[in-house]
Amino acid sequence: MKEQTTKERILDAAEEIMLEKSFHSVGLKQILDAVNVPKGSFYHYFESKEQFGVEMLKHYMAEACALKRSLLIASEMEADPLVRLFNYLDGSVDFIANNPGKYPCLALKLASEVSDLSEGMRTEIVRGILQWIDIYQEVLDEAVTEKKLPGAIDTAAEAQLIQDHWSGAAQRSVISRNATPIRQTVEHIKTRIGNMAN
Repeated sequence: MKEQTTKERILDAAEEIMLEKSFHSVGLKQILDAVNVPKGSFYHYFESKEQFGVEMLKHYMAEACALKRSLLIASEMEADPLVRLFNYLDGSVDFIANNPGKYPCLALKLASEVSDLSEGMRTEIVRGILQWIDIYQEVLDEAVTEKKLPGAIDTAAEAQLIQDHWSGAAQRSVISRNATPIRQTVEHIKTRIGNMAN
């Protein structure tokens, strides 16, 4: 495992802090103090706070995509792609149930805040979410190949529905500090896909 660069440590620290707060409310000093980096060094790595935000979201989305792929695509832990998908979705329910009021991902938390603030940050969130949808589609395509789902299923449309339903329900669960919306939505997704499989 390679040693993290100072830039990576700054980005990781910022992600953790902003999951608890917001982009606007977090100052550079708080982030840099968390990794013991002097303020003057910040501008060695980033031209501005906005450019830093773009880099942070690019970094976060890359890591989130890698994690999703490790859990969802051809995992050695579970051969059945639909079981992998359902386990993944159930895991998000467990997180929200055990962490009321806390967003399960930085993209969901910052999306509405930064979309009008920075076109670059908005673009990184859009790009990352499209990659997440591609991963869901890849899982569904694998299920079609293995005849777990019928060949006529529109896996691209289903992947988009999974992402959109999950995002909306996760946001409502966080706002209400109640896991019921995300739990009901995940059960709906599982039932819908399960019915297609039968």
